[in-house]
Amino acid sequence: MGMSLEERVRSAVAALLHASGESQTELAAALGVSQAQVSRRQSGTAAWSLTDCEAVAAHYGIDVLELLAGPTRATEALPATRRRVPGRQTGTPRPAAVEGGA
Repeated sequence: MGMSLEERVRSAVAALLHASGESQTELAAALGVSQAQVSRRQSGTAAWSLTDCEAVAAHYGIDVLELLAGPTRATEALPATRRRVPGRQTGTPRPAAVEGGA
């Protein structure tokens, strides 16, 4: 039997956090909730609401249906600009593009 919808959403959020290099604290700040609230949703103690799912999808620049489809679809849909840069520390800003470059 496949994953339940709740499991798919939790797995997708975990995969997006990993792929983007964000922490739960950074996601919580973007959503306007506490890190503890994100943690409870990720542990299954509390559920991600449809409104939460829309906010998470918008934050990562993906369609909510891709989030609901699970971790593979969600991370495949993640824009390249949101993917973590190898070697970058979590929470560290990405280098700005060099203007007038060759």
